[in-house]
Amino acid sequence: MKFRGIVGPRAGSQVPIVKENSAAHSTGTDAEAGVVKTSGTAVVAKPESPSPPDCALLKEKNGVGAGQNAGETKELQYGVQLAEATLKVWTKNHLITAYILMWLVNFVQAFTSGTSATFTVYVTSDFQAHSLTATTSILATLMAGLIKLPFAKVLDILGRPQGFVLAFSSMTLGLIMMAACQNVYTYCAAQVFYQMGYNCIDFTVSIFIADTSQLKNRAFMVAYASSPWLITVWAYGPASERMLDSFGFRWGFGIWAIIVPVVCSPLAALFWYNARKAEKMGLIHVTPHGRGVVENIIYYAKEFDVIGLLTLTTGLALFLLAFSLYPNQSDTWRSPLIVCFLVIGGLLVIAFGVWEKYLAPVTFIPWHLLRNRTVVFTYTMVASLYMAWYLWDSYFYSFNVVVFNQSVTDATYIGNIYTVGSCFWALLVGVVIHYWGRLRPLASYFGVPLTILGVGLMIHFRQPDVNIGFIVMCQIFIAFGGGTLVICEQMTVMAVSEHQNIPAVLAVEGLVASVGGAVGLSIASAMWQGIFPAKLAKNLPASAQSDLVSIYGDITVQSSYPLGSETRNAINRSYGETQKLMLIAATCLYSITWGSTFLWENINVKEIKQFDGLMF
Repeated sequence: MKFRGIVGPRAGSQVPIVKENSAAHSTGTDAEAGVVKTSGTAVVAKPESPSPPDCALLKEKNGVGAGQNAGETKELQYGVQLAEATLKVWTKNHLITAYILMWLVNFVQAFTSGTSATFTVYVTSDFQAHSLTATTSILATLMAGLIKLPFAKVLDILGRPQGFVLAFSSMTLGLIMMAACQNVYTYCAAQVFYQMGYNCIDFTVSIFIADTSQLKNRAFMVAYASSPWLITVWAYGPASERMLDSFGFRWGFGIWAIIVPVVCSPLAALFWYNARKAEKMGLIHVTPHGRGVVENIIYYAKEFDVIGLLTLTTGLALFLLAFSLYPNQSDTWRSPLIVCFLVIGGLLVIAFGVWEKYLAPVTFIPWHLLRNRTVVFTYTMVASLYMAWYLWDSYFYSFNVVVFNQSVTDATYIGNIYTVGSCFWALLVGVVIHYWGRLRPLASYFGVPLTILGVGLMIHFRQPDVNIGFIVMCQIFIAFGGGTLVICEQMTVMAVSEHQNIPAVLAVEGLVASVGGAVGLSIASAMWQGIFPAKLAKNLPASAQSDLVSIYGDITVQSSYPLGSETRNAINRSYGETQKLMLIAATCLYSITWGSTFLWENINVKEIKQFDGLMF
């Protein structure tokens, strides 16, 4: 879904609280994955007050032991130590400044995302490949989700500042490649770098919010971080149209390639300053690992499970791309290329499972997180939610431009009703959670039913000759439902997780969302390329049959025919018949979303305190 909020901790092991008068040392095999000790014997300080009963119960359910022996050591990676220690050195002014800079970063993120999404349709059309609009996003969406787990390890091993710099560097590289691309394949590669950077920036900000906010206030902070969308949706439509009319999409991407690093650098500098401050105060001590270059490469290859990552990424990419590329093959599903994609992709996914179970020295997916039913069914809810969203939304902009004859600006406004509504509604949901504390009733009795109502009604209303006001009404329903669900999906996994585990549970949540989105895009692309040209061939008048290929492949050609003409009516009818089937499929998928929410624990976030330190 377009509004992706903030994510948080991993589930599984208790986080030690190191006494303030003793420095934490990272020792052991290396500085990255060491042991927290005090100057003499290892000490794990007990909290000053006992944990609330609900929190203790959650620890038991997550497989966390009842306690630690006083003389035991506790493994804690350097980045985790740094995050814990930095909480002790943040000043109130620095924390407020960080939240302001974070808002500015998200403002640029939102503006860039909006213009880039608008440009994509014209990039693919420029290369005579409008039907591949969804295909260009499949691999990028998939990689954006898969990269979050290794990126969570980057944050734990290297630290938040270093990870943030890597993230906006990747996004900048993607924008540069988009500006310079000469074919749709280069654009697809650029999308991968862009989406990985974009999602990792969002992920870093999410972890920062999880580090610096109380659980009962976190939903509101998540909504605050996404509030820039309330402004940018009114700006990037006209901006996109002006850019396309004046200097084109290439300079449009180029402008953002300059702005992104300029805006992100101050927040990175503030992260870095406070991290160094924590080290200078003696809260962290790094013992050199003593490895050589080759040993370092081998060590990190194991830590990031490079074999598992490449196997799963390649397998899913091949399998999912087959569904969007088959119409371009002369033998469609019988094409040797498509058969190879399906068979090899499926075998690689199976091989990944075998590797993870029996061979991987460090598993790619932290399986211990799945011991809690709330975590498991949050993930099934997220997968189905994003699968259904991308299934019906992928060609929504094109539908508004062609069938309802909307300008770039107006079509963008309509598409962003969800964004504005969900971000606004999420702020109210954050206030409700602060005072009420319950998550399951919000999702089960309001969020999902309203989403199903909105998408279900569009089955009837997303047709030619229907007043566009009905589409707006449906989008408002979906926006309020989605604004509730995006908050709840992240809050549930954070509420049942220890602070140290927040990056992992949020990374897996992001992985599940991205894989679900990639599957939804694949289904949407397959349905569009399989159904829409057939409908065109059936509905177009004889005089336009010779233009079938150009009509199918270019949105500007589709919208160039006069309204009311026989050819335009045939195009609009083909759009409506295709979209109806996509909406029916999406509505069916939402039943999984709904059922999953009823299987969550009825958590009250007001009764849970996860960690200490300066926070909102």
